Amino acid sequence: MSNAPTEETVIDVEHYTDRLFSFNISRPKSFRFRSGEFIMIGLPALPDQKRPIMRAYSVASPSWDESLEFFSIKVPDGPLTSRLQKIKKGDTVLLGRKPVGTLVLDALLPGKRLYMFSTGTGIAPFASLIRDPETYERYDQVILTHTCRQKAELSYGLRLVESLKDDPLVGEMIGDKLLHLTSLTREDYPLKGRITTLIESGDLFTNAGVPPLNPEEDRVMICGSKDMIDDTAKLVEGFGLKEGSNSQPAEFVVEKSFVG
Repeated sequence: MSNAPTEETVIDVEHYTDRLFSFNISRPKSFRFRSGEFIMIGLPALPDQKRPIMRAYSVASPSWDESLEFFSIKVPDGPLTSRLQKIKKGDTVLLGRKPVGTLVLDALLPGKRLYMFSTGTGIAPFASLIRDPETYERYDQVILTHTCRQKAELSYGLRLVESLKDDPLVGEMIGDKLLHLTSLTREDYPLKGRITTLIESGDLFTNAGVPPLNPEEDRVMICGSKDMIDDTAKLVEGFGLKEGSNSQPAEFVVEKSFVG
């Protein structure tokens, strides 16, 4: 079987700010992945390129969806995103063949409460997981946090969570299990500050109406910039949670791929 990426068709594109956009592409019938995993995507090589530039992107759609959704930043001089942000319906996107990742339910031990800490486009794998029935079968409560710089950058997540009420697959399962907490760092907002600050101050737990993290009940997934991941992981470890993996499930996991 060839390892070359498949050529998929852009179904739709939506721009949220001058820095953020999402897009859907066709899904090969043979493509299988677990909600929360990432895959390499790219664009056909230009005449002066020997091979396509591919980057790791978390799949934002759930594993059962007929199309594949992605949520991306726009980098003006980025090798891939400078072109990717200009795609339109009908264009071709290259899709890798092997999805991987640690932000999957199987990498965590059973628990009562699942936290998903995200910043910016780091919400993408959680957009997949909060639409997966298995997430609500495994946990009594799911707390999704999304921290951005400006209010407009929260739009993707706010719209998605609102739509889940009418979701035919998980709408009735969710009930009051899903809590979506948003915060900003650059504009006034009811909850202001970096996620690390909110964890350290305890404001996160106060706003969620839950006790501080504890390894007996709580499980954590972390996705964002490398610095955010490193800093948040250290805080989580301070509460006694241990990092897990696909081969050794534990109390928390972090994303290990970065888009540029």
